[in-house]
Amino acid sequence: MRKILGIILALLIAVVVGAWLKLRGPDIPFRTLEAKYAGAGSHFVDLPGGYHVHYRDDGDPNLPLLVLLHGFGDSFTTWEGWVRELKTQFHIISVDFPGHGLTRAPRGSQLNAAALADFVDAFAVTLALPKFAVAGNSMGGGAAWQLAVRHPERVDALILVDAAGFANDKPPGEVPLAFKILQYPIGRALLRNIDNRPLIEEGLKTDVYDKSLITPFIVDRWAEFQRAPGHRAILMGINMGTPSRSTADLVSTIKVPTLILWGETDPLIEPVAAKKFAAAIPGAKLITYPKVGHLPQLEIPQRSAADVAAFLKAARSPQ
Repeated sequence: MRKILGIILALLIAVVVGAWLKLRGPDIPFRTLEAKYAGAGSHFVDLPGGYHVHYRDDGDPNLPLLVLLHGFGDSFTTWEGWVRELKTQFHIISVDFPGHGLTRAPRGSQLNAAALADFVDAFAVTLALPKFAVAGNSMGGGAAWQLAVRHPERVDALILVDAAGFANDKPPGEVPLAFKILQYPIGRALLRNIDNRPLIEEGLKTDVYDKSLITPFIVDRWAEFQRAPGHRAILMGINMGTPSRSTADLVSTIKVPTLILWGETDPLIEPVAAKKFAAAIPGAKLITYPKVGHLPQLEIPQRSAADVAAFLKAARSPQ
């Protein structure tokens, strides 16, 4: 009997080790990722604290500046549709946050909205950027409105795209498996060392209304960026809690023209959050999109970019 149990245990260990070897995803060197994904518009700048920041620069520098901030796990590439549509009208800078895309960041970098807002402020100071419009999706939306609150001298217009900030009134109808795993320390430890491609595909297809938009290329790019050295440790360190101060109180201090764009079928941040932002920010304009999920910039780039262009034109016109 003892011999049989030993054989069973050995087989179980072999299965676990085999699964681990199949799932594990070693780091991909930054040089490899840069060679594959950095383009003619890619630039890098060093910030205090050990950040080597990647950003994409498009359009005429003499045009009004629009800075774009991506969401959790995403990168500068999420804005490619907007860049195509808007680069003849605006000077566009798409930034990679710490732990994302091609940006190199020190261990322990924080992904809360206030820290990311301060990161964008340091980026703007280093590049001596003029006042700009800032747009952010999801986590990047939280950073965008925090930038308008914490560093109002930087921003002349604000665009929130399915932005983080308000807690859902009820549990979302669909939550990507990766976010469920992130709630537990053992889950974070696991995600730190494996190739998360299956979870990324499931999560992205949950995020959008039209699942066919999530191509193997998009999934592979997300997965490869997340395997950059140090990225997974930063991503797994995100605080999934709620802010200590009321979002409504904070955003009520925003003085710049504000546009809120929201997918009506967003499964992650319920659409009622859009109404909360609109009610709390003085003079904010709200546009919602039927049959659009959490990523309007990816799902309907032409329509959402046209709404942005019209808003910014009106916001910057003499009253």
